[in-house]
Amino acid sequence: MTISVLTKRADFLAANRGLRNARPGFVLLTRPNGGQGVRYGITVTKKIGNAVVRNRMKRRFRELLRTALTEGGLADHDHVLIGREGGVERDFERMGKELSYALEAAREGKGDPARSPRRGNRKRPR
Repeated sequence: MTISVLTKRADFLAANRGLRNARPGFVLLTRPNGGQGVRYGITVTKKIGNAVVRNRMKRRFRELLRTALTEGGLADHDHVLIGREGGVERDFERMGKELSYALEAAREGKGDPARSPRRGNRKRPR
């Protein structure tokens, strides 16, 4: 099974419209990609920490995904991991188990309930 990396912003945005599974250290987004194989992407925002912390988190996620997607990745799906606060300090094996649970839930079509729309950036009528 070949695993490729998501690079285009449009692919990340499309994954955001897919199934969402939140865990304490990360959020896993999965979405069918129309037969393009198993692909993954990693996102860590600047809210998490400085560049050193974000890069460490991305390295940990990359290794988690390499092992988890070869065993339990969804065929012809995009997988996006979004880093959450505290994901750097979490135990690596525990995060691996949580990723396996999240992948299993996604395989069964189970996801977290939809979030309410963001309210902060709306312009108010005058």
